[in-house]
Amino acid sequence: MDAVTFVNWRKSSRSSGNPQQCVEVGSAPALRGVRDSKLGAASPVLAFGHGAFDDFLAAIKGGRFRR
Repeated sequence: MDAVTFVNWRKSSRSSGNPQQCVEVGSAPALRGVRDSKLGAASPVLAFGHGAFDDFLAAIKGGRFRR
């Protein structure tokens, strides 16, 4: 995969109370990226197509990833 530049990183509103659970979401053409905000630009990025990102968010909101 060629290098992708994500822009407009924004911190998740769900991350604001706990510094150990900070995530940011950025965008690129046809992609959304998720990274650890504590690492900033040094963080690896998990990239999703728009449809897959919507499915990922729905799974999170539905509690699928709760411990």
